[in-house]
Amino acid sequence: MTRAARPDLTPLLRHGCPPGPHDTITDVAGVRVGHTDVRLGPAPDGAHDVVTGVTAVVFDQLSGERRSLPANLAVGNGHGKLVGATQLVELGELETPIVLTSTLSTFAAADALVDWVLRRPGQAATTTLNPLVAECNDGWLSDIRARAITADHVHAALDGAQGGVLAEGAVGAGSGMVCLGYKGGIGTSSRTARLGDDAVTVGALALTNFSGDLRVGSLDLAAGAVLGAGGPDDAHGRASAATKEPHTQGNSCIVLLVTDAAVDARQLRRVAQRGVLAMGRVGAAFTHGSGDYGLAVSTAPPAPARPDNELDPLLAASLEAAEAALVRSLLEATTTRGQRGRVAHALPWSALGLKR
Repeated sequence: MTRAARPDLTPLLRHGCPPGPHDTITDVAGVRVGHTDVRLGPAPDGAHDVVTGVTAVVFDQLSGERRSLPANLAVGNGHGKLVGATQLVELGELETPIVLTSTLSTFAAADALVDWVLRRPGQAATTTLNPLVAECNDGWLSDIRARAITADHVHAALDGAQGGVLAEGAVGAGSGMVCLGYKGGIGTSSRTARLGDDAVTVGALALTNFSGDLRVGSLDLAAGAVLGAGGPDDAHGRASAATKEPHTQGNSCIVLLVTDAAVDARQLRRVAQRGVLAMGRVGAAFTHGSGDYGLAVSTAPPAPARPDNELDPLLAASLEAAEAALVRSLLEATTTRGQRGRVAHALPWSALGLKR
């Protein structure tokens, strides 16, 4: 994939903060991302019974003598299985890479992440570790009860993490996700800002699987209006003629924000909140069953935190990066066929006035 293949969303979203060079989370130095796709049970029409995967975000700063990074969490709706959450909030520290996957594979992924970290140089004496693993439920497209994710899948995503331009859409943990009636998945973006004399970057990575009606800037793009009525096997289709609501649009979302700004764990909670707030800007319904989380991490070298009254440019950049990442998760996704003949259709670029 090349940078030219991804449209600049800043005019469409009416954003004021410029993107970084790649417009991905990896514009923050030292951040790398890896994906493992898992497809099982192929059928003649290209469908699979298992459409799932793993996404890993690796921080090069977590090496050598530095064993943690400032981090925090914002919970929009806590209907989720976020392994490592309580210690993250209590101590304000991230000790491991972040792994994203399917709900019922969360716990196997956490064990695999611990195994991977304990094998790293400098970890020989480690006797306690807080793995951070987040999830969304891909059980509409994928046979989630198969719990297909193995330690090898997690290790491959961690070992294969890279910088630069990243794969997005129906990849890694986003393989089987459905969002706003469309095919959801992984999206990433970045924004730059100035804090006093310092140039800072905020990178966002989103795993999207939530309900609602899509809005992009001034455009209302409800899936039923864009894709047509749809049938019972379409993600935007109707459960029956008597209901007005799509029978599934997905549930849950993880928005990770990473910055090189010198901010502390308390301030990072404010950054993380912008990830959840951005969901509202693109039309999230914030339903009962949706686990909606914002995570925020600072990769800056240890330094005094900036005063809160200087943070407005960082908070604005965080909101914009998160919003763009959410939209990109749909724009870069491809129509995907899963179990039982079910289909999640891609968001057409033409609906946004864009050309591939």
